[in-house]
Amino acid sequence: MDLNQLMDLPGALAAFTFTDKGDLTAHAAREGTEITPEVLDLLAHACVANIAIATMEARGWEALTGQKGFEPLQGFSMIGLEWSVVLAGRCGVVMKNRDVNYEDAFKAIGACSAAQHPQGAA
Repeated sequence: MDLNQLMDLPGALAAFTFTDKGDLTAHAAREGTEITPEVLDLLAHACVANIAIATMEARGWEALTGQKGFEPLQGFSMIGLEWSVVLAGRCGVVMKNRDVNYEDAFKAIGACSAAQHPQGAA
């Protein structure tokens, strides 16, 4: 799965990939959208920061309660006023809230993430 296929998701405004430090590596955006490469770069950094916080919380919850299954994180979403970001691995898609289907988005992004980092690749 590539970014153009992510752009085929209903309501997709932009799709992007990023490094483990949050640097934007590739992107696609719907023509006429306000989502620029600079916005996506900032968003990628915010995603990495939020994944780190969510991982810390998952580890703490597992350690505190003894309940397992919160790690590893499989995906993450951030919901804004007009659009949401859905990501897994190092792939993300920005979608209009009124059109987003989170289940379909996570499936598509999971395929993108697997293509970006095949099993056993460094």
